Amino acid sequence: MRRLRTELAGALLSVLALSLTTTACGGSSDAASPSPVASSTRTADRVEPLDSTPQPRLPVTVRSADGREVTVEQAERIVPLSGSLSEIVFTLGLGDRVVARDVTATFEQAAALPVVTRGHDVSAEGVLSLRPDLVVAESTTGPDEAMDQIRAAGVPVLVVEGATGLDDVGPRIEAVAQALGVPSAGEELTRRTEERVAAVAESVPAEKDKPRVAFLYLRGSASVYLIGGKGSGATSLIEAAGAVDAGAESGLEKDFTALTSEALVKAAPDALLVMSKGLESVGGVDGLLEIPGIAQTPAGMDRRIVSVEDGVLLNYGPRTDQVLSSVMEQLYGGEGGAR
Repeated sequence: MRRLRTELAGALLSVLALSLTTTACGGSSDAASPSPVASSTRTADRVEPLDSTPQPRLPVTVRSADGREVTVEQAERIVPLSGSLSEIVFTLGLGDRVVARDVTATFEQAAALPVVTRGHDVSAEGVLSLRPDLVVAESTTGPDEAMDQIRAAGVPVLVVEGATGLDDVGPRIEAVAQALGVPSAGEELTRRTEERVAAVAESVPAEKDKPRVAFLYLRGSASVYLIGGKGSGATSLIEAAGAVDAGAESGLEKDFTALTSEALVKAAPDALLVMSKGLESVGGVDGLLEIPGIAQTPAGMDRRIVSVEDGVLLNYGPRTDQVLSSVMEQLYGGEGGAR
């Protein structure tokens, strides 16, 4: 499951520009039901740095999520190995120090940087060729041999615990900020991010019944169709949008379970949350409805689909408020989600 969890954390090969797209809206009987007319919203694919640029105070010694103590002597040439971590570094105001990117860091400010991953794997040679003085990695970053090779070359490697929910936003930002010697900026960015997420969540429309939303992981080219349960990473986002995670609530204990008609009947989702590339891989909404059991759910009958770009859906970082806003706009047809 390591490779799958890496993808769901945002490290997907096919990530394109940030595009939070309403794929389809359907109707339910509630007053806040969306109309069955598809609409689209586009968020500029840029991160928003803090107003003031912090000056790192180094050296610092921090504890990495892998249990190692890491001493950072300088941070002039940084390599973040995920799109989410790249967002954090750039939003802290230190993007001019980043010398390479993971394939999932596609936002505008990072797009021109050299890529040092192949598929979902890190190229140790590619990283070392750029002479980094700090590598920032996810707990799922690999392969282990490549990471060991980078460490063996004397490069400090900070491992940050992967994100599984909204509660992870602050700790991840602050872990990166501590290692970069800008703890005050980390506190400021954490506060800004949490305030923005809370402001969006407060705009959830009052509904008699909370909509049931099932998170589906789709890869049509590989015939992979999964439904998220506890631990999928989507639960806190769905709940912040004023909905119920249908998979987790129906008793799915695993993070992902094979999508079956029986599982769908039990989950009875009013809406389906999918990644945009996954939706595209099954032929869009029409193709999704051809998967056994989908068309018979309330979500399928209403064509109530919420689609968010793969590389940002579960990033849980500085732009999570935008993701939540998009989910709410699609789920409620414009009744909620305005910043």
